[in-house]
Amino acid sequence: MKVQILGSGCAKCKILEEHAREAVASLGIEAEVVKISDIETIVAMGVMSTPALAIDGVVKSSGRVLTAEQVASYLKGGKFHAL
Repeated sequence: MKVQILGSGCAKCKILEEHAREAVASLGIEAEVVKISDIETIVAMGVMSTPALAIDGVVKSSGRVLTAEQVASYLKGGKFHAL
């Protein structure tokens, strides 16, 4: 599994990356967490607002910092619904 954090490297992007790593660790799964900061790649993935989270190339969230629990929900194959 590949967990991708899309963003320029801003503070929110770094927090999302930390939360993604926490989620992977808490679930005890094998996953590669990668940071994508190339704007052309980000736009090509359809992301217009960062930070964004993609799992295996599928964008799950953009424009918000998810909690580790929210990321874990996506990693388990579920969906997170904002209130």
